Amino acid sequence: MGYYADKPDYENGDGKMSKGKNVLTTGEVAKICNVAPRTVSKWFDKGQLKGYRIPGSKDRRIPLNELIRFMKMHNMPITGLPVGKIRILIVDGCNGTSTNLAEMLNHNGDYEIRTVSNNFETGMVAQKFMPHVLLINLLSENISAAQICESIRSDEDLQTIKIIAIVNHLSDSEALALLHKGFDAYVNDPANINEIQKAIEDATAIIY
Repeated sequence: MGYYADKPDYENGDGKMSKGKNVLTTGEVAKICNVAPRTVSKWFDKGQLKGYRIPGSKDRRIPLNELIRFMKMHNMPITGLPVGKIRILIVDGCNGTSTNLAEMLNHNGDYEIRTVSNNFETGMVAQKFMPHVLLINLLSENISAAQICESIRSDEDLQTIKIIAIVNHLSDSEALALLHKGFDAYVNDPANINEIQKAIEDATAIIY
């Protein structure tokens, strides 16, 4: 179930890269940087451009935020990067709450948002939607945040997703424990839309 029904385009019919991708192939990086694919492979093998290999193959994948870091370090123009709207996946056991949050976020900013209500939907939609941010309401029922974090962090194709928890006035020790479980950030006031938006923008600042 999604707040928006349309799926993002990850690749055009002509094989060219579309906006919104957050993991790139060496061929795509080569086109962006205007170099040969073998040059990108050398950057990767020397550790200059960080990424990971697809298990069981020699294919390499470069996270978009790592490519931006590399390009800025070497004074390369980043105008050709496939950056589109920030994609947000809201995980909340209450459809009414998640819909309201999606509406408020879109009132304040320009996002592409989907909502899910349980762990199974989260994994299935995340694979297709490839969100930049996973926003999990820890106050809702039918959600196992720990399992979601573990599943996202163990999937190499989803490594660049930023996971933000919506909580309610955590203590310092509780907040630290949350970050140790794999969350990138948390919002202490579920009613404060400005705080939620700031957390989203801070988490994606390296990309945008």
